[in-house]
Amino acid sequence: MVPTWAVSQESEHSQENANDFARSVLRNEVKAEINDHSHWMLKLETEKSRRKEIDEVVETENGDLKRPILINDRTLTARQQHEADEQIRRLVSNPGALRKSLKEQNEDAAHSQRMLKLLPQALIFRFGQRKSDAVELLFSPNSHFRPPTREAQVFQAMEGSLWIDSKQQRLMELSGRLTREVKFGGGFFGHLNAGGQFHVKQMEVAQGYWEMTLLHVDMKGKALFFKTISVRQRLQRSDFHQVSDNLTLSEAADLLHKQTVAVAVSAGH
Repeated sequence: MVPTWAVSQESEHSQENANDFARSVLRNEVKAEINDHSHWMLKLETEKSRRKEIDEVVETENGDLKRPILINDRTLTARQQHEADEQIRRLVSNPGALRKSLKEQNEDAAHSQRMLKLLPQALIFRFGQRKSDAVELLFSPNSHFRPPTREAQVFQAMEGSLWIDSKQQRLMELSGRLTREVKFGGGFFGHLNAGGQFHVKQMEVAQGYWEMTLLHVDMKGKALFFKTISVRQRLQRSDFHQVSDNLTLSEAADLLHKQTVAVAVSAGH
């Protein structure tokens, strides 16, 4: 059932209702992320530092294995294929690097959840468009917000919008833009210039399961509070297939091999 505040946009309390709606959805979003321990095989497209890469990825509880399919729109040479296979074999037999990468991913996920929890306090929301069950919330900085951390200062210079699935109370899309420069610790811990933008999308990839499908960050400056997210990058995730939660790295490597062979055969046709 759609919450009453999501449809009463013209009432005199619509500002308060929009903030309540945002608070409820973001609380549900954080809870859902914490409780979701699913793993997936997927296609990952990344653009960073003038390099484009498309990978097949298999997630496991011990870390993610990936194998390139295309690099800068070109299929892998025999040498690159051999190097990719050797890299997977090394990680399966000695997964220390995977554990480090997984630790960084988990730290960034926890960091993102803390940032999400701050959004209802840091921003003021108002209703925008509505398209069927999708409700738009426009946001601007809350002048009364006092950032509890250095990185939370970014909210004081951010405006943008959220798109929300009002039936499931899940976040579908988040876009933001910096209206002025932000300096962290007076600039000692980094800075981001005015005009920088970011765009995140997620969707339901299987019943009850939501995954990020797009992350586009286009900032100028340097921010030191995320380990796996750069200030300038774009990634897309697609073709989700759920895999066993207790999949071993060796089993994940076998899945990757079969998938890349299938892709190669398909491309050959």
